[in-house]
Amino acid sequence: MTTPRPEREDGYGGVPYGSYGPAFAGAGDPGTARMPAVDERDEYNGYTEYADYTDYAAMPELPLEDRTMALRVPGGPEGAYGSLSASAGASGAGPATGGRAARRKAAKRGGGRGGRSGGDRDADAVAPTGFGEGAGRPLSRVEARQRARARKPGATVMVSRAIGEIFITTGVVMLLFVTYQLWWTNVRAHAEAGSETSQLQDDWANGKRAPGAFEPGQGFAILHIPKLDVVAPIAEGVSNKNVLDKGMVGHYGEAPLKTAMPYDKTGNFGLAAHRNTHGEPFRYINRLVAGDAVVVETQDEYFVYKVASMLPVTPPSNTSVLNPVPTGSGFTQQGRYITLTTCTPEFTSKYRLIVWGKMVEERPRSKGKPDALIQ
Repeated sequence: MTTPRPEREDGYGGVPYGSYGPAFAGAGDPGTARMPAVDERDEYNGYTEYADYTDYAAMPELPLEDRTMALRVPGGPEGAYGSLSASAGASGAGPATGGRAARRKAAKRGGGRGGRSGGDRDADAVAPTGFGEGAGRPLSRVEARQRARARKPGATVMVSRAIGEIFITTGVVMLLFVTYQLWWTNVRAHAEAGSETSQLQDDWANGKRAPGAFEPGQGFAILHIPKLDVVAPIAEGVSNKNVLDKGMVGHYGEAPLKTAMPYDKTGNFGLAAHRNTHGEPFRYINRLVAGDAVVVETQDEYFVYKVASMLPVTPPSNTSVLNPVPTGSGFTQQGRYITLTTCTPEFTSKYRLIVWGKMVEERPRSKGKPDALIQ
């Protein structure tokens, strides 16, 4: 026996939710709940026929794919009640409308259950989330390619990057070159000069070298400047490659700048050396003052000179500073002189710095070192 359906509290013309009784309230999983039987012929009448509550048990269990998560809404296309699909809610596409065929079509358009559409398979194939038309929609392949091209750097950016890399590389190369010039050349030159000095002293002790003419690049004496802590071998010639770059002091002994030897009775013993890099033995000769000692040690004798004067700046072409009576030195007559020449200012070779000295003592090695080397 059926009874008229009272007006529901929710406005849909049904009984209140609580009036279904304990059978409906304890149905358990909403996806397997059994709803009361409905007479579909009177689904839109104000008094719909209901079966007894015992008919709940007779309702068939819905297939797994058609179980719902919520209410059956009156007036839906499926009959008296529509449904909210669990799969539709999970996919974020909103509630599916229409019958089962419509839901299947909607699932296919979305790429299947849990699937993705072709345009959605690309990593960047989804439009940005937001508001307005097209927000969150999959991008087409053309749109995805256009977006990828837009992210690529332009020609200006590529050129600026290339220029930056060139500057960085150039800076690194210059830094390495400066390190080589200011540090490594000194390390190497000091080692070579020290080796040559030791070899000279050993050869003199063993009588392997005799006074006389020397070949270019051959060491024959040792220069001492006690005030500057300079001890460097003296070799024949002023070649950069064969003499000066090895940390040695060169003797002007070749024409047209041929000068005297220390043991000559008169003349000017002319020497040259680097002021910077390659051992830089003459770096601080500008600190010498009148009366400072400069000693030349040979196989048989010590020759002691005293600094007399200095020419701070002169052109490289001024070779008169090496004359037997050097111009500008203040010497006026023949004598036994020494001339030290180097570049100035520091780290350039634009000009020359000249220091002159006059011999004050000639001492045989058999008598021991002169006082200038003992102090």
